[in-house]
Amino acid sequence: MFNLLPRHSIKMMLAGILAVSLTACASGAPKPKEAAAPKSNDAPAAAAEASKYPEKPIVVVAPSGAGGGWDMTARTIAKVLTETKAVGKPITVENKPGGGGAVFLAEYASGKKDDYKLFVSSPPILINNLKKEGNSPFGYKNTTPLAQLTKDFGAIAVSANSKYNDLKSLLNDLKADPTKLTIAGGSAPGSMDHLVSILPAYKYGIDPKKIKYVSYDGGGEALTALLGGNVDVLGTDASSLDQYVKAGKIKVLAVASAQRLGGSLKDVPTMKEQGVDAEFNIWRGIFGPKDMSADAKKYWDDNLKKLNDNDVWKKELQANNWESDFKSSAEFNTFLGQQEKLIQDMLTALGMQK
Repeated sequence: MFNLLPRHSIKMMLAGILAVSLTACASGAPKPKEAAAPKSNDAPAAAAEASKYPEKPIVVVAPSGAGGGWDMTARTIAKVLTETKAVGKPITVENKPGGGGAVFLAEYASGKKDDYKLFVSSPPILINNLKKEGNSPFGYKNTTPLAQLTKDFGAIAVSANSKYNDLKSLLNDLKADPTKLTIAGGSAPGSMDHLVSILPAYKYGIDPKKIKYVSYDGGGEALTALLGGNVDVLGTDASSLDQYVKAGKIKVLAVASAQRLGGSLKDVPTMKEQGVDAEFNIWRGIFGPKDMSADAKKYWDDNLKKLNDNDVWKKELQANNWESDFKSSAEFNTFLGQQEKLIQDMLTALGMQK
């Protein structure tokens, strides 16, 4: 039949068939099996395979000396993640004291981004950025907040042989002579322990600027100073005092919580119970570098939520007198913005704002 057609007509027919075939392919004709696109339910698996984080050991930094709240928090996080095998890489804790966390944060925020170096912090990351003297140009916005894990409360303590047995008698003496007693804390002037220390005095009508405050690099050093008789009073976080209360080495005069705490501090009255309208919530959270990679951020979003739900972690909370107060990365970010405003107002009231 084709022999009856001129040669140029045959060529035209073949060209037309080829054109139709190409158009059909372009408009969605089935492709060979080996080139078929993956099904939509395969996408999560493909994404998981693409992420290799973590590929090396993790470091969790406590921006203070050993023995304080940051150190205990960092070591507890590392301990539980290791014991539960939640992270398939070694986790170590480093102490980087100085300026109530300001020295480390300056180095961390201005240095090379490292998704494998995280750190714990609490209100000082806000306070150091907002206070007038010795302030830090860096704050939480120079990091990636990953999760809030716990909350603690401020406490006022004295040595076991102190003459003071309640907050009111201590404040009465301070009111008569604000320079009579030396108060210690594990952070710089104007930072968290300082605010914990002077807040009840301020609420009691005492000029906070006249109170003698001595700062140490971490709650552990401040406790040592109290036990050694180098200072008269300690302002710190309640949870760090547990072992010293049990050992009979100190007396806790008051806690800055709305209600009494449990454990070894169950008999300690709140500041409000003693007529001093003061509360101080010490939240603690974990942070990563600013502009953290999406893979690393998602990894910690998932694993820190699992940490919070783990029974091993819950036992550690109880052992340390910590209260669980988990906030995801997004929730934590919003919370920090609110806390920044509250602390700015507190510093302004004390004349310590930037």
